Amino acid sequence: MRDDHSESFWGGIVKAMGLVFGDVGTSPIYTLTVVFALTPATRSNVFGILSLVFWTMTILVTVEYAWLAMGLGRKGQGGEIVLREIILKLVKSSRLVAFAGFLSFLGVSLLLGDGVITPAISILSAVEGLLLIPSFSGLSQSILVAIAAAIAIGLFLIQHKGTDKVAGAFGPIMVVWFGSLALSGLISISAMPEIVSAISPHHAFLFFRENGFSGFFVLSEVILCSTGGEALYADMGHLGRRPIVRAWYFVFVALFLNYLGQGVFALHHPGAKNFLFSMVQDQAPILYVPFLLLTIMATIIASQAIISGVFSIVYQGITTRLMPLMKVDYTSSHLKSQIYIGAVNWGLMVAVIIVMMVFKASSNLAAAYGMAVTGSMTITGIMMIIVFSHTLKKWKVPIAVLVTLLDVIYLSSTFSKIPHGAYWSIILASVPFITIMIWTKGQRALYRALKPLDIDTFLVSFEQIYAKGKNIPGTGLFFTKDWQTIPPYVVHCMIRSNIIYERNVMISIVRTDEPFGLAINHKTDITAGLEGFEVVLGYMEIIDIESILKEHGIREKVIFYGIEDIATANPVWRLFALLKKLTPTFVQFNKLPASRLQGVVTRVEM
Repeated sequence: MRDDHSESFWGGIVKAMGLVFGDVGTSPIYTLTVVFALTPATRSNVFGILSLVFWTMTILVTVEYAWLAMGLGRKGQGGEIVLREIILKLVKSSRLVAFAGFLSFLGVSLLLGDGVITPAISILSAVEGLLLIPSFSGLSQSILVAIAAAIAIGLFLIQHKGTDKVAGAFGPIMVVWFGSLALSGLISISAMPEIVSAISPHHAFLFFRENGFSGFFVLSEVILCSTGGEALYADMGHLGRRPIVRAWYFVFVALFLNYLGQGVFALHHPGAKNFLFSMVQDQAPILYVPFLLLTIMATIIASQAIISGVFSIVYQGITTRLMPLMKVDYTSSHLKSQIYIGAVNWGLMVAVIIVMMVFKASSNLAAAYGMAVTGSMTITGIMMIIVFSHTLKKWKVPIAVLVTLLDVIYLSSTFSKIPHGAYWSIILASVPFITIMIWTKGQRALYRALKPLDIDTFLVSFEQIYAKGKNIPGTGLFFTKDWQTIPPYVVHCMIRSNIIYERNVMISIVRTDEPFGLAINHKTDITAGLEGFEVVLGYMEIIDIESILKEHGIREKVIFYGIEDIATANPVWRLFALLKKLTPTFVQFNKLPASRLQGVVTRVEM
């Protein structure tokens, strides 16, 4: 999708609306409804809340992501893994590097946990709009949950086909959605134009003065207006910075106009069950059903964006060795971001349905929502401070510090939600976090336990055996981490078992910290009968190894790879061993021909 960076001004904006702003764009469905369920909709409270909404979107989305974070990309890619790679290149302190690594693991885990709650609350809140249709007003919450679950299941069932074909419709639908939000907001504002003065920050200060400490806890619900703001940075690789930032200004205006309209409606109808749906029904009853259908489509698009984002994050995690290998399918021949990971898809579907069944109503789900997002925003803020303090843009450090302090305030306000369901954010994020920690530490421990040989020591024995001339005709391919480090299985094959071909190629695939790029290093002169073939590629690159080998004149007779049989009494390493057994091997991940594969088992004590 990187080829689209140069497309037309309006074309880029429309695409960005469909691919990036689904999550933050559907927040008006539930944000003010949840806030005013906790806080009486008095004039001073409404003005204060609207002021907080305006400045929350301005500081936490516009300043933190559109202005600061989106200036920190690598080859057009964004996200916390990218921030980690930038810090690794800038910082020399091993402690700071380790701290940045820990933060990126935590941030990625929070985003993945958020990927469960977002589809659940978005779809469920849209389906609840059925209650305002007279013939459906008697529907029980269980039936609403069943309808929402059915929509979610349908969405996950089509993932394997890829969204390439329908992605073109996402933008125009979201343009209609944002246009509808702006129009309904303007109609409501016309009844009370002075509501526009809520932009003034003094209304927010008055709100805190009147409500005291309880006003602080309201922040944990106000933050819902900015959930999905992190997608501006995480999805930067899809379209580039400019179309996303341009689209955000239109989205910002549409969202805030709608919030202002809902504020007016809340003052006149404080007992409404859902301010957005009730406002639209009050303005144009005949258009309510079409608007409800549009809302459901918008929440499906928002959920699709989150699911695609989760696939991209997991793929980055796999290729940067942060996560175990998983079977990846590429659903588009020209859109690099269009991938499908079955294990993630079905795991996410089960988690979304469980969350819907546990919380039952979007108002209950709102209690679980927000902690993961504010946690992710805080981590992005801290990592930006580290980056800016080590570059020529040190003048941005004070701005980043102020934004991060605000993130911390919002994050601390969400702690009050822990007993009411926010612990689910922690539970959901802990699964990928524990997996990442066990996998990264286990890989390092396994490498040490394997005790690989250096190339010089290996060559002494190899040259002696090869010189005897009793070699197997053809080409043997041996996968290694790099050709200068020989794993035990190669020693076992060649030195102990004398399995040496006339042509032996040590192949290694090295992922760089850049998202894209491909380079081949073919070393044909290691020694007689032994070559090194190194494929160096970016962590978002998708390759066909067989084609690359054929292009360089390598037609292997057999492909050898190592399998580790881990023996351990350590419960953590037992979990690591289980992960290795459950996930595909390196050669399965790269889809090499099964007919020529030979796995060599090495028993390892950990």
